[in-house]
Amino acid sequence: MKIVGYARSSTDKQNLQMQIDALEKAGCIEIFEEKITSSKRERPELNKMLNMLGKGDRVVVYKLDRISRSIKHLIELAELFEEKGVELVSIQDNIDTSTDRFFFRRMATIGEMERGIISERTRAGISSARARGRKGGRPKVSEKDLKTALKMYEAKESSISEIVKATGISQATLYRYINKLAEKKDQEK
Repeated sequence: MKIVGYARSSTDKQNLQMQIDALEKAGCIEIFEEKITSSKRERPELNKMLNMLGKGDRVVVYKLDRISRSIKHLIELAELFEEKGVELVSIQDNIDTSTDRFFFRRMATIGEMERGIISERTRAGISSARARGRKGGRPKVSEKDLKTALKMYEAKESSISEIVKATGISQATLYRYINKLAEKKDQEK
């Protein structure tokens, strides 16, 4: 069983020493330190720590807001820890999942509730838009613009970006129709 700590501050000007002292006092053998804002999704030290964790290991943080960017991120981490069999300790929040396994269940319940709320809002938004006459989905591609784009492509005198700019068709749509055209030609052979 490894006891590892994670300490993070939002800026280079903030000092991590208070967190490090608390993590060392909690028995952390290795401490991953980061000075990065919580809004940043990519956190190399956190990822390094998460990748090295195994069953029975313990992660200690000074406070939950040091390890998570948001409630959603905390839920994701809690699910990952439970899946891996990793214990979580938050010193200031008085959480220790080795004695309180209920924490993971609470996080899972909150996550399920959040997903339900998002789904409900999405359905309500779609219903409201339809009631106002909106259909949603991708906008229809003009047949004229599509034919022009395909002719330009087959002429091989224009780059894809030039075709996209001239016709207003997105690059993804153009490639989709180019592939359909190629498949049709293959079937005719």
